[in-house]
Amino acid sequence: MPEPFDTRYDMTEAIAPAGGGGLVDPAASGPRSPKGGPRRLTLPWRKEPGGRSGGPAAPTGRGLWTDAWHDLRRNPVFIVSALVILFLVAIAIWPQLIASGNPYHGDLAKAQDGPAPGHPFGYDLQGRDVYTRTVYGARASITVGICATLGAALLGSVLGGLAGYFGGWWDALLSRIADVFFSIPILLGGLVFLSVVTSGSVWPVVGFIVLLGWPQISRIARGSVVTVKEHDYVQAARALGASSGRTLLRHIAPNAVAPVIVVATIALGTYISLEATLSFLGVGLKPPTVSWGIDISSAATQIRNAPHMLLWPAGALSITVLAFIMLGDAVRDALDPKLR
Repeated sequence: MPEPFDTRYDMTEAIAPAGGGGLVDPAASGPRSPKGGPRRLTLPWRKEPGGRSGGPAAPTGRGLWTDAWHDLRRNPVFIVSALVILFLVAIAIWPQLIASGNPYHGDLAKAQDGPAPGHPFGYDLQGRDVYTRTVYGARASITVGICATLGAALLGSVLGGLAGYFGGWWDALLSRIADVFFSIPILLGGLVFLSVVTSGSVWPVVGFIVLLGWPQISRIARGSVVTVKEHDYVQAARALGASSGRTLLRHIAPNAVAPVIVVATIALGTYISLEATLSFLGVGLKPPTVSWGIDISSAATQIRNAPHMLLWPAGALSITVLAFIMLGDAVRDALDPKLR
């Protein structure tokens, strides 16, 4: 009788496409056993420490999130941007860590003066320390960016996920509503919406950004859910009687959230820049709130006489926006399987 297959060899050769479109017969060609039986087929063979053969190689078992974190830890762009963001969040919460002055205290005798000992960034038009105001300005910008991003991501994900899962009239209604908000120019909408708001705090700005920011997240969430819900494991969950809520939360949401995270991370930097733009135009944050946009607006008219008044808050704003955009790009590269 012919010798049985040696399972230490790879059986993929036995089903390799033949020239005529069929399958290769393992007994028809290739190296055979010494007794003339079917040829020996090779399987992937793992080497144990010391060179000993230990059996077929096992899969790694890592999922998308584990692989993404593994890649992010080795990405210098992610490390640098994450460290910058952690520093900005820390000084936004505890500005006293690096600035001991009062951002509201001014000395008109030192108005527009340049750098001095203990005041490395100089003074503004009202004799206030530019360094202290630049540090304290991070609080308003980071608060607006994070709160607006969380609100837009939560609202857009819920509405877009429901539209993509149920479809029908709900999907059509949400799509048309999103189109209406997409048609509103964001700066014009900010000028109209915020010009009638008397409060100069961060919350009206956050509410406006959420109002016009959720449609973008909604479209991303909808498209991701529409793709995921067609997978076999979702169909199997439905066939086993899983409710719509359980299917959405346990099977669809964890596998559809990656694109939303990427878009939201990049949008966070955009929202910070939008807040500064609206504050610069006088309809966003208002004094006495300390904001980079407000300081840039007051320094714009004195750029020739005292450029330091504009340089430092504008530089801090640029670094912050760049850090969040770089973080979003790194997260996108780690979560997108096509880029692996």
